[in-house]
Amino acid sequence: MSAVAADLAVSGLGMTGLRVMGLAGAFGVGLVFVHAGLSKLLHRDVLPGVIANYRLLPDALVAPVAAVLPWGELVLGLALLAGGPPLAVVPALVLLGLFAVAMAVNIARGRRSIDCGCGRSQLRQMLGWPLVVRNIALMALVALRLPAALPSAGFELATAIVGGVSLFVLYLLFNAIAALAVSPVAARVNAGIKRR
Repeated sequence: MSAVAADLAVSGLGMTGLRVMGLAGAFGVGLVFVHAGLSKLLHRDVLPGVIANYRLLPDALVAPVAAVLPWGELVLGLALLAGGPPLAVVPALVLLGLFAVAMAVNIARGRRSIDCGCGRSQLRQMLGWPLVVRNIALMALVALRLPAALPSAGFELATAIVGGVSLFVLYLLFNAIAALAVSPVAARVNAGIKRR
């Protein structure tokens, strides 16, 4: 095999991999947005307080943002699940970026003990740099979707769907571990270990 043929084979494999990874990222982040939007709708009575706790918006904008955000997340999530056209990918990148910046600003201010509002669960999730990094990683995965066409083979599509579901499960696991690490239960366990 000549060097040119080898380069073409590697670049072709790379494009297939990028297509699958981009679609998997779109599916996974789509599930994240749908989950977050539904969670916010189910707990819309506390959402204005979560948004106000960030202290980044004027009081007059908190209620309108709280009313629109869950629906925006749902629409973006469904669009990403439908294959992630650029019209959905760009706003998803912007929203994930805004969330990361909002968290980073509050962490820099020393305000870590507020709920991130990432998706209401039984456990509050405090702000921390791992959440900012998580959002940047999600942005990178979604950004792979921008230049890539849809996978052409059924196997590629199935792989992307499994990859997206796996990404969503990892996201849920990350959130649960992060929330448990700062929970009162963890504080009691750590206090018991220190006494020994």
